[in-house]
Amino acid sequence: MRRRRTTEVFPDEVEDEAEDEAGDEPQSGPLRRCAVTRARLPKEAMIRFVVAPDGRIVPDLAARLPGRGIWLSARGDVIETARTRGAFAKAARAPVQVPADLLDMLRAALERRIGEHLGLARRAGQAVAGFVKAREWLQSGRAGLVIEAADGSVEERARLLGGWIGPVLVPLRGRELGAVFGRDHVAHVAVAQGRLGETIRNETERLAGLGTAERQ
Repeated sequence: MRRRRTTEVFPDEVEDEAEDEAGDEPQSGPLRRCAVTRARLPKEAMIRFVVAPDGRIVPDLAARLPGRGIWLSARGDVIETARTRGAFAKAARAPVQVPADLLDMLRAALERRIGEHLGLARRAGQAVAGFVKAREWLQSGRAGLVIEAADGSVEERARLLGGWIGPVLVPLRGRELGAVFGRDHVAHVAVAQGRLGETIRNETERLAGLGTAERQ
């Protein structure tokens, strides 16, 4: 009888059954299998990696690079397990080079992507910055989500949100949000409902899953 799998299994615990599936991904459908935990999850909750011609493991956050994908849950512990316990090589069925600072690389890349998508939203008229404008969008029902500076004032945040029950994200610091809007510092951003807002929310959730790092 085939033993039942769990969703929290790590590489050396599945040597007898993962060989044919460790890095494989379905050709269609919304789910992918994590090469470490074996769980099938939506692509938006995962990170895809590919092997470069020189054998380096390369993150493919947009999931568009050619080659066989290695999918991992967007969780810091899963990424570290894959890095330290040979899951990338097992999935690739070949020797690979995995950066020691892979988690930091992923965090930085996701922060850049959030900033880029927020910039697209600003240019499309789907995002505004500042307490007054953000509050106007909240009160008018135009806002689909709110982005608050990670280093902003908790009291001012509470004053802005009032009875707001929508999603509130804190992926970036004030100076990083400010760079998107051409300012030195931004504490409050409102983003309209729509595809860009949903993308920003997905990327923020992936970033949050990786855990926090020391920030200057």
